[in-house]
Amino acid sequence: MKPIWIVDDDQSIRFVLEKALAREDLPVRSFTNPRDVLTALDEDEPQVLVSDIRMPGGSGIDLLAKVKERLPGLPVIIMTAFSDLDSAVSAFQGGAFEYLPKPFDLPKAIELIRRAVDESVREDVADERVAQMPEMLGQAPAMQDVFRAIGRLSQSNVTVMITGESGAGKELVARALHKHSPRGGGPFVAINTAAIPKDLLESELFGHERGAFTGAQTMRRGRFEQADGGTLFLDEIGDMPFDLQTRLLRVLSDGQFYRVGGHHPLKSNVRVIAATHQNLEERVKLGAFREDLFHRLNVIRLRLPALRERREDIPTLARFFLQKSAKDLGVEAKRISEAALNRLMAFDYPGNVRQLENVCHWLTVMAPAQVIEAKDLPPELLGAEGESGVPAAVPAAAPAVSDLSGIAPEPVGAHVSAVAPEPVAAPVAWAAPPAPAPASWAPAPAPAAFVPPATPAAAAPAGDWLTDLEKQARSMLSAGVPDVWDHLTRQFEARLIHTALDITRGRRIEAAQKLGIGRNTITRKIQDLGLDD
Repeated sequence: MKPIWIVDDDQSIRFVLEKALAREDLPVRSFTNPRDVLTALDEDEPQVLVSDIRMPGGSGIDLLAKVKERLPGLPVIIMTAFSDLDSAVSAFQGGAFEYLPKPFDLPKAIELIRRAVDESVREDVADERVAQMPEMLGQAPAMQDVFRAIGRLSQSNVTVMITGESGAGKELVARALHKHSPRGGGPFVAINTAAIPKDLLESELFGHERGAFTGAQTMRRGRFEQADGGTLFLDEIGDMPFDLQTRLLRVLSDGQFYRVGGHHPLKSNVRVIAATHQNLEERVKLGAFREDLFHRLNVIRLRLPALRERREDIPTLARFFLQKSAKDLGVEAKRISEAALNRLMAFDYPGNVRQLENVCHWLTVMAPAQVIEAKDLPPELLGAEGESGVPAAVPAAAPAVSDLSGIAPEPVGAHVSAVAPEPVAAPVAWAAPPAPAPASWAPAPAPAAFVPPATPAAAAPAGDWLTDLEKQARSMLSAGVPDVWDHLTRQFEARLIHTALDITRGRRIEAAQKLGIGRNTITRKIQDLGLDD
């Protein structure tokens, strides 16, 4: 373990703490001024920093700010005389773990330092788990078959067709095939052919010359040119317009194409991977998909199982998504009980892994305690399924950077036991343009019932505020408002923190305790949400 750093110009304080911590088998390093601490940080870092507030050569509050810039997760304890208490409390809300008033009771001081050490170790372990997550997840036999197929295809440039339900992870499997292929060093370009209007799709795929149509003020390279030397992923290929299927077939046949409005043939060395959730054989019979293109794309077919076919992977996926959501939101990762996991495993997930990820994000925001119990799950997962069969306030098919944030490839032959997504850039055109919002539309303020009442006696029915939340979400989603998740999450967090601070008369430590979050977390949230203004 890294040492605990003590910063105090009073030799007696340093001596007492050094001896007490040594008896607890905790390593210690002492400093007499903030300047030496900042110099030492260039080569080392502490497990916990304990600093006096007033010292010659610098203030403990200034030291706190500088240390937090470099080590935002480091627990810092501020020691202060009673006369400095107000300024210390005010300052520590900017990021300190706790304050220790002088004169202090030594056992209580050591207990406080112990708590800070535990907090620091817990954060280190959580960060390490996320950092060490392997690329792929899947103990289920169905996923093992997928991994073996990726391994067999790793040295091939053959065209692959990925089939599977929406949200099952088709794009990330395509990225895995690209990464482990001879083209892994080249570009991976993805396009959702169902999300782009027919009039624009041709230009997206093949590019256009300047003046080719109204608004084409400059020449633009299409996705085939952008993917030269790499892989082009055509998602939802079953929805491609019939006339464009003919142009695509020609490119796949001879490798040549023309930009829209162009007169000179272009060549691009591209491996094509296609994906669809539809039955292409049936669409061929209906005359909606070219049979010759189907056979050109369907060289190797790779079927991705639905989440309900691999339920044994749900606990690992859920724990990973809870850690990922907590990291994204800047809060402590929540744990989940066995009873809650059993409920998660019993649900069918029509939205597949994407839906499970959204459920975990919902739980990170909405679950009241650090340990998620079965009663904390969205109502629909508890048995009362709505019309859509998906959790309330959890969009089942929300746009995602990829179809699955829980699968990615591992070297061939490796034993797969955990999951982690490979961060990817969002495709340029991943969603259909939203319907224009009415000119008079504006986000409605969070309803008064949105904040749970302060006392059980005044508690409203549990579903009331969820109903209000669903109405608000429906209104915004129907109007095509961007970033609905972020908007509602910020509304919820701001109202919740504001209410807690109101109850505690502005005392942030007490508010954080009542909310069940860390002191650093509530301070970060107050700053991010602009509640200080």
